[in-house]
Amino acid sequence: MHADAVRVLQDWTAPDPAREKLRQEYLAHLATHPDGIWKRCAEGHLTASALVIDPERERVLLTLHAKLRQWLQMGGHCEPEDSSLAAAALREATEESGIPGLRLLAPAPVTLDRHLTPCAWHLDVQYAALAPADATPHISDESLDLRWFPYPQLPEVADASVQSLLTRTLKLLQDVL
Repeated sequence: MHADAVRVLQDWTAPDPAREKLRQEYLAHLATHPDGIWKRCAEGHLTASALVIDPERERVLLTLHAKLRQWLQMGGHCEPEDSSLAAAALREATEESGIPGLRLLAPAPVTLDRHLTPCAWHLDVQYAALAPADATPHISDESLDLRWFPYPQLPEVADASVQSLLTRTLKLLQDVL
């Protein structure tokens, strides 16, 4: 898993100087912390998340995180059974949305975001996933609520990191269509 994270970050092309700086910081973190992908790394650890897009490509599914009490994309800690960062993001999105059959829009991350949480710094590697046509979300134990939001409504409910993830995901959607 550590080797996959290094490879993913080495191969990823940052969309701007700020994300390039984060990419370099993530790689430096992994170079000095062999356990840098696991929750037990108290100095911070990689996490994986995915913004879930509805089949019509008009809305995003957000979770009202039970601990943070914020509307966020699905995501969380890497687990030993995850074979890659992409697999961790897809697992987290599936678990937290309750939607089977999600698929990543691309094998590479959409963007990176570092944020402080109650447990440690999260060095989040963010992906985007498309829900299948028959998608029906189901709230997990980690959520207070789960809701589809039209793209224009996102600034009313989500922070700048989620809005940035949406902006980059919309660009990816244009590129893959």
